[in-house]
Amino acid sequence: MIDHGHDLASLHDATERLLSAAAELDDAAVARPSRLPGWTLGHLLAHLARNADALVNVLEGRPMYASDDARDADIERDAPRPLDVHLSDVRESAARLRAASAVPADWSRTVELRNGVTDSAARVPFRRWVEVELHHVDLGIGYELEDLPAEFLEREIAFLAERFAGRPDVPRTRLTDGTRAWSTGREAEKPEITVTGPAPDLLGWLSGRRDGSTLTVEGGPLPALPPL
Repeated sequence: MIDHGHDLASLHDATERLLSAAAELDDAAVARPSRLPGWTLGHLLAHLARNADALVNVLEGRPMYASDDARDADIERDAPRPLDVHLSDVRESAARLRAASAVPADWSRTVELRNGVTDSAARVPFRRWVEVELHHVDLGIGYELEDLPAEFLEREIAFLAERFAGRPDVPRTRLTDGTRAWSTGREAEKPEITVTGPAPDLLGWLSGRRDGSTLTVEGGPLPALPPL
């Protein structure tokens, strides 16, 4: 059972952490490369603001983005702005999403996201929480996968493992941090591969943010995952 109210509170805390950290930057940092190829810190901050507005669209029954081209153009347009404008935009767009989430609604309803992906409305706050936490890491300003809340790490590993489940190009794989375990990959009677490591390293590999070289693999080589 998804507790969207809990996730909204966690999202708010994550947003405040990101804003507080980014407020220590200066205007020159906006043009600095982020950890995402081809994107500056300004691109990431612009994306976070526009993504919040896009999720307002989702909750209110409109298309998430007018088009992929429009989404990309908005990010490119906003990326060079001064830091204070970025921070205000991220803060104000987050407030708009919070307001849209406060409107009484059927949280069990199905909503449509980008590229025809559907999900329950109740999972939208978690999806936004993912955006904020992982892109905070992508800014490269001192917040690492090891700093992510334990609950978030566990749930995002489970979410990504589910995303790759049933993929015929991914061997049946058991993931474990030594305490908890998740399964992913194609259907099989038993796991073909077992991947073991700390939760931050597992998430880094699943999300394409680490190469998996610190993980222990049994049963074969580390599986190649398709892009998210």
